[in-house]
Amino acid sequence: MAYQFINVEAQDGIVTIEMNRKRDLNALSYGMLKEISQVFTHFLAEETDFRIIILTGGDECFSAGIDLKEAPNFSPEEAARYFRLAVEVYSKLLDQDKIVISAVSGIAFGGGLNLALMGDIIIASESAIFGHPEIKYGFNPLLTPLLSRIGTARTKELALRGDPIGAREAYDIGLVNKVVEPERFRGEVYAYARQLVNRSPEVVRVVKRSLDVVSRLDARAALEYELEMTSMLFNIRGEVKDMMKDVISCKTHEKD
Repeated sequence: MAYQFINVEAQDGIVTIEMNRKRDLNALSYGMLKEISQVFTHFLAEETDFRIIILTGGDECFSAGIDLKEAPNFSPEEAARYFRLAVEVYSKLLDQDKIVISAVSGIAFGGGLNLALMGDIIIASESAIFGHPEIKYGFNPLLTPLLSRIGTARTKELALRGDPIGAREAYDIGLVNKVVEPERFRGEVYAYARQLVNRSPEVVRVVKRSLDVVSRLDARAALEYELEMTSMLFNIRGEVKDMMKDVISCKTHEKD
């Protein structure tokens, strides 16, 4: 399938979705959001061999957020349609049973930051700038993804001030997982992805599901759920026991 606003590449178990409205700072137009949604509906549904999804805007800019050329002309019906589509895209990313890496270089503002936060892992170039400026325009940012990553106090600060922060500060507050130099950015993202590509799809699916479920349970129920999942994997995956035996064997040889 040909796309106008994004590029999609698949190689060695890794699918890269790169936003491609560079002249408009990858602003999230309705058309581009629609194409991202279509990738998940068609391409990724048919591609069975991939393990990792990389979502990026390229080396210069992740996304400036909602398209300020398009949005002011929305009718009420068009605005409602746009935000329904945004929810659809975010949901498809959150519901993925594959590992999703958001690779952020340059600005990730508003809806662009929301999109980045849908990733399981966020890798940022030192050039990355994150912000929720919505309060300055008179409407609210998406708070739930921030709360789950950085807690209430920091979320309030970012949302109420509306000021951007750099990659290093974003790392310090737990917003991103890794920061790399701009010249090493793309290489580091793919090196990180290759480290994860051999993880068992079944186990990744269970881990991601558990992370989603236990956050809604009390402490005891969460422990019970997680141990049930561990027991299930231990009993149905024979290689788990073999790997344990291999570890013991290696340690024994090391002592000898």
